[in-house]
Amino acid sequence: MALLSGFRLPAADTSIPPVAQKFLAMFQDLREAQRASRPRYVSFALSDGEIDDYMRYALHAAPRPGVDSVTIKIFPQNYVSTFTVVDFDAIERWKPGTIPALLRPILRGKQSIWVDYRFAAANSKITFSVEKAYYDKIWLPALFVGRVIQIVAARQPEHYDTSKPLPLPFGLRQAWTENHVVKGNN
Repeated sequence: MALLSGFRLPAADTSIPPVAQKFLAMFQDLREAQRASRPRYVSFALSDGEIDDYMRYALHAAPRPGVDSVTIKIFPQNYVSTFTVVDFDAIERWKPGTIPALLRPILRGKQSIWVDYRFAAANSKITFSVEKAYYDKIWLPALFVGRVIQIVAARQPEHYDTSKPLPLPFGLRQAWTENHVVKGNN
């Protein structure tokens, strides 16, 4: 006990919103479980509102190339609807010719697009498919949107390659959705 007498838990950082603290604590729990010598089960349930709040914080704290904001809505059966502000000029700089000529007059600069996708997550890997996408009321081909996602994902610090299954972080083994909630465990 004498060793602990001068020890204090660090005070909560008031510059980090409570929802971000919740996410960061969850990430830490998952990291610790992953490193533990004996397996330790960790599970989570996050509402779409919590994810929105965390994304707002995370994109402000560590901006992501090509993405200004993300809002999501979670539905059962691994269906997710997103509303994302994307920098189409950056995408075209990174991969000239990505934006079809017919769409170039409208998909330039920072624009909001609505993308619905379905994911499958099991055995520590995740895949997804674009179900539908729109800019305003203009339908965007899933193949095109998938390519935009691939280009933006490759520019992230993690260098994601969305053309193949992605590893789930922190030793997660599975993830799934229910109405307005995403759940997962290691």
